[in-house]
Amino acid sequence: MKSGKAADKNRILQTVSIRNKCPAAKKCGGCSYAGRTYLEQAASKEDRVRRLLEPFCEVLPIQICDDPLYYRNKVHSAFKRFRNGHVICGPYETGSHRIVEVDSCLIENKTASAIIRDCAEIAERLKVNIYNEVKCTGDLRRILVRTADATGEVMVVLIIGNDVFKKKKVFTDELLRLHPEITTLLINVNKRHDSMILGSADVRRVTGKGYITDVVLGKKFRVSADSFMQSNHSQAEILYSEVIRLADFEGDETCIDAYCGTGSTTLSFADHVGDITGIELNESAYRDALKNMSANKVENARFINADATEYMIKLANAKAGIDCVILDPTRAGTTSKFIKACGDLNPGKIVYISCCPETLARDLKGFREQGYEAQLAEPVDMFPWTDKVETIVVLGRT
Repeated sequence: MKSGKAADKNRILQTVSIRNKCPAAKKCGGCSYAGRTYLEQAASKEDRVRRLLEPFCEVLPIQICDDPLYYRNKVHSAFKRFRNGHVICGPYETGSHRIVEVDSCLIENKTASAIIRDCAEIAERLKVNIYNEVKCTGDLRRILVRTADATGEVMVVLIIGNDVFKKKKVFTDELLRLHPEITTLLINVNKRHDSMILGSADVRRVTGKGYITDVVLGKKFRVSADSFMQSNHSQAEILYSEVIRLADFEGDETCIDAYCGTGSTTLSFADHVGDITGIELNESAYRDALKNMSANKVENARFINADATEYMIKLANAKAGIDCVILDPTRAGTTSKFIKACGDLNPGKIVYISCCPETLARDLKGFREQGYEAQLAEPVDMFPWTDKVETIVVLGRT
């Protein structure tokens, strides 16, 4: 029998030697590192982060993903009907609205892929009216599937282009018969003419409670159709654990957690600080954050529904006493006004969680102008095979 260390070494060797051989990769464009081994793509991401951030601070080795296949717990797809009646589903080809037909995806949750594939088959069999993006007519437009690794719950959102889905009952009955693992089924109307997946209209509940629940670092999180949650559950736990370790909280800090989504970061860090306030602009995510706080009985956290930059300026003007600012913005990074407000607030520590090293490097320059120097950075491979990489940076006053 192998020892624990030998078994771990063997597992790592097997992981890093995995090669992405997706036949649709060139058309789809979702996997930038298709054809390469997992070790090669992880090393390339680490080199990219080092090249950009070593002028600011030491960069630790990348945290690799133990299972870099079938990890994505949020999957969406479009539909198209050909003249012969055949219905296909899949992602759009890079730089176009041409659908790439795929039976399964190497980075998408297997259950989600199967549900999407069966939706196309059901639509073809029942002659469901598929939305035409040129004419802006039709019913079934897209599908969104969210899965919860810890609980096994599955959410399906059928996105339609009209107010009425003419074959809703027969379609949804057949889908639920084929996939009884679906715990909540929703319908969303999207009449927009852009790339947004969900429309602005309220989500209609067909069955289930209207959301799914996942567990991260022992805390339960409610996830609605449009709420933000990390798409790789196992790596999210590593990411948050590394933030806690690198931030080296003393236990009595007053913290701000900007761009907090459904509160997964805020509530994960709450056990390690004095009190923490999460700031989130998306109203649905904010409502979920409040419910998550209540469900987990966290008493030293609160949430504010506001724009992060505007709220930071408000705190700075009020000369609020803040010990630590945590921020996890979108790929666009944060704003110069947010950075300036941090300088005015003068917290002793800033923890920046970024999903784009280029905008992160740009923002670190701005923080340097406010008297903050990056002390340590660590990349985490949250999205294997894609060009995305998450990075944690801890900054302190000079």
